[in-house]
Amino acid sequence: MAGGVSNPWPRLDYAKDRATFETLHLMSQIVGKARTACAPWVNHGWQVALYVSPRGFTTSPVPHADGLFDLEFDFVEHLLRCRASNGFLGEIPLSGQTIASFYSAVEEMLTRTGAPVPIHGVPNEIPDPVPFTEDTASRVYDRDAAWRLWQALVRIERVFQEFRSGYLGKVSPVHLFWGAFDLAVTRFSGRTAPPHPGGVPHLPDAVAKEAYSHEVSSAGFWPGGGLVDYPAFYSYAYPEPAGFRAAAVQPAQAVFHEALGEFVLPYDAVRSAPDPDAALMAFLISTYEAAANAGQWARVELECDFGAPGVPRRC
Repeated sequence: MAGGVSNPWPRLDYAKDRATFETLHLMSQIVGKARTACAPWVNHGWQVALYVSPRGFTTSPVPHADGLFDLEFDFVEHLLRCRASNGFLGEIPLSGQTIASFYSAVEEMLTRTGAPVPIHGVPNEIPDPVPFTEDTASRVYDRDAAWRLWQALVRIERVFQEFRSGYLGKVSPVHLFWGAFDLAVTRFSGRTAPPHPGGVPHLPDAVAKEAYSHEVSSAGFWPGGGLVDYPAFYSYAYPEPAGFRAAAVQPAQAVFHEALGEFVLPYDAVRSAPDPDAALMAFLISTYEAAANAGQWARVELECDFGAPGVPRRC
């Protein structure tokens, strides 16, 4: 029952868990930057992202000059694990680290994959970033907070994957962008978009322009921060069509956040719903429809029934 002892959607408390979330955000940037340094560029920067895994977050296989490696945050044993095609297997504990010590340990571990991997040394999309090597302050890593965040993302991933399947047009993977530390899924209308103005803190304008080269309806989840000091789901359109922000969306707790320019739904509203999966799906569908209707997308050509395991689509 939702909200009860058996609720599989874990409780997230931003005020209590914030320090651990911030530690994981910075650690994920270091790991994501290792992937970025090696993986060829693909659509909209998708090659930089991480993915929710059965143990935590993973890079998936990353190519380098002499083979492949991957990095995975393991929130069962609370380790960062590295595997490489030269047979190397390495581990770094997540607790008891400063960001500087974690950065140094990751760099050292990656040299043992068969080729050194240069990691850009400054965080992105964070106000007043401290270079990783200079971030020597003690950092909080609470195992329970990390576990609960990962378990929340496991639940969210399942719903996002189903939502992703109901679209014939171009649609992104479900992926974790370490810049803003958000899990996202994006649908595309197929049309090009006006050049993005850039201006994202500590993100090259060229990256933002390429990311938003085409018209999108994008939804996601982040654990809180900045203008939203609670875990929340979001949905936005780029470019924002006239009438989008005035659309009626579901569930009732979803609102348009004027400062962010996005629809926002508190995580707690989903967790406490009688059917959390259905509540989240209603948000994803209704905000997408708000963008597609206002933007006059070719919905009949782009949409389809949600996919079912083992059942080919009818053409």
